[in-house]
Amino acid sequence: MIPWRAGGRGGDGADGGRKPIEHEQDNETGKATIHYFVDEAGDPTLFDAKGRIIVGNEGCSKYFLLGKLDVEDPGALTQGLEELRKALLADPYFKGIPSMQPAAKKTAVMFHAKDDVPEVRREVFKLLLGQKVRFYAAARDKREAAVHESRLREKEPAYRYRPNDMYDALVNRLFRRRWYRADAFRICFSKRGKSDRTVALSEAIQWAIESFERDFGMTNQAEVEITSSTPHGIGGLQAVDYFLWALQRFYEHEHTEKRETECRYAEMIQDLVGEIDDLDFVAEGKCGVLWGKGRPLTLAARTAEGGAKKKPRI
Repeated sequence: MIPWRAGGRGGDGADGGRKPIEHEQDNETGKATIHYFVDEAGDPTLFDAKGRIIVGNEGCSKYFLLGKLDVEDPGALTQGLEELRKALLADPYFKGIPSMQPAAKKTAVMFHAKDDVPEVRREVFKLLLGQKVRFYAAARDKREAAVHESRLREKEPAYRYRPNDMYDALVNRLFRRRWYRADAFRICFSKRGKSDRTVALSEAIQWAIESFERDFGMTNQAEVEITSSTPHGIGGLQAVDYFLWALQRFYEHEHTEKRETECRYAEMIQDLVGEIDDLDFVAEGKCGVLWGKGRPLTLAARTAEGGAKKKPRI
């Protein structure tokens, strides 16, 4: 795996002075534990079977996003979402909605922003906006990535791009800071496909820890537990899916006629955003921007700050 590096990095205080959420402490040891829930939006596909760039074509996203949600009380979040789901399923207003039927195995089983109808999404967002959570994300412009990968292939004909490498590189970007904030980290990844990538994810997290130790001159002392699961029954994974859905709408529709209506979701969650690592965005002559409280990600801000594209730094 080769890390993707961008310029214009900020420090480690990217939460912009927001009041930190309280983390779980073990009553016996007094250790503070942070619970992260990780999911993706879009896909890391760049080429078709013949090696042609297909980014932006129907069925292939323009961006690939990886997000993590820091949840103060995972159990309470899961309970809150479960109670909301049961209440919505019992509401006669939703009678006959296909996604609400048990046989569909969608909203009747768990919340998933892509599958849920707008009225359901509104209720879920209302609940999430009142939670003690903090959202972080890393975003790659796949058009820039495809150009870079094509150049690598020109220089090394035997080289082949692997989508999992982009995923693992974003794990590094997303987890290369803040290891000092707790004594233990519980990181739950949403499962991708049928293959078990627990070992690969563990390696990516270790890679991120090594980056942290090198960049900040600190040795990580925290315990790290990595698991992967489906979102069913896990409120943290359902919640991070919703945050990523909001962010994906922003990036995919930023330059379309739907931008005014679709970008509002990302602006709606601003108060719960720690940082968004926009790896390929160029502003002030630098490639790579951190959006957060001090520099909110809005349609107006990204339009005003964007400059001419430059070659990504790898």
